[in-house]
Amino acid sequence: MSISGAEDPRQSKNQRREAAREKAKQLRESQRKKDVRNRVILISSLSVVVIAIIVGVTLVITSTIRPAGPGPANMASDGIQIGAGLVAVQTPALAAGEDPVPTVNDPDSGVVDIRTYVDYLCPFCGQFEATNNEQMTEWIESGAATVEVHPLSILDRASLGTRYSTRAANAASCVANYAPDQFWAFNKLLFDNQPEENSEGLDDATLKELVGEAGVTDQNTIDTCIDDVEFRGFVADSTSRALQDPLPGTDEPVKGTPTVLVNGQKYEGSITDADAFAAFVVQVAGEAYDTSTSTPTPTPTPTPAQEPAPAETPAPTEAPAG
Repeated sequence: MSISGAEDPRQSKNQRREAAREKAKQLRESQRKKDVRNRVILISSLSVVVIAIIVGVTLVITSTIRPAGPGPANMASDGIQIGAGLVAVQTPALAAGEDPVPTVNDPDSGVVDIRTYVDYLCPFCGQFEATNNEQMTEWIESGAATVEVHPLSILDRASLGTRYSTRAANAASCVANYAPDQFWAFNKLLFDNQPEENSEGLDDATLKELVGEAGVTDQNTIDTCIDDVEFRGFVADSTSRALQDPLPGTDEPVKGTPTVLVNGQKYEGSITDADAFAAFVVQVAGEAYDTSTSTPTPTPTPTPAQEPAPAETPAPTEAPAG
């Protein structure tokens, strides 16, 4: 029994030609199917790569440029006001894109309105706080004054890429939101432990330790807020507003830090002379209120002599990174 094929000598010339054509046809069809299969595999592989790239890019974008979210509670004015007994004045959170609501103080109350605009990396802010925190605390506790603190993120460029000003202002916002009555203590701790300019600043773990030292009760929630930089968008927006728009009750924006307003009047005296600041507060209070009122009025408190400060050129400002 024999098997006939294209090379079978018993086939005629025409039969061998047809067999060759059939074999070529089969080879072409096999190659076509192979090409289609390879093309499908290639397209599928490219699709997976493209999807992976898109997902990666999306994660990078969302992690660095988050959509605007609500601001922290108790900072509707872009700052948090601390009143009698060091208790924070509670306000609702700003919705995304909502304009801040300036704090309105009753002129008949006899309570002095002090507002500070600070960057936690600014050495001049640290000097002002070291000089005046004790007497401002006394005024607040006695009900003679309120202090409204506005944390800004101007000096991010001076923290070797760690964006310390933003992280510190965010941490302060976290405390304002979740533990407002501990804000004044946390604010002081940030300045007591202030890092130098052109350093990496305090790391997040240290910021969390300071939160604990301030006596908060919701430590875990605030830790998460610090890790997630929950109020980064709010910090950037409030800083932009402070640098670009006239401050409430004034005709100019922040031009340097610290900017300190007393009943709307800018303090331009020494930041290392507690008596000078106290005298300014008393002067402004006397201009606005009847000195016969029974409400206690801040009075200068003698303090130990301070070391002379460097030239009090306001810290340079810059628009916050987007």
